[in-house]
Amino acid sequence: MDYQKFYAEVADWINQCNQMAVSHGMQSNEFWSWVMRSTGELSNKYQNNDLVKMQMIMLVDWLKGIYENR
Repeated sequence: MDYQKFYAEVADWINQCNQMAVSHGMQSNEFWSWVMRSTGELSNKYQNNDLVKMQMIMLVDWLKGIYENR
């Protein structure tokens, strides 16, 4: 697995996530639908590698924490 490529995509995903949060708000269905769809797509892209799955789960948990503590 190309770890540099993957983590560059993670950084890009975080930037896109920030844009989605600004555009739609973290409380919106659009935001959370995008989060779930995009994390699945990225995991699938890397054949559901365990590291990739755990990274994406961690990012979703991070977002849920931000949402719950705002």
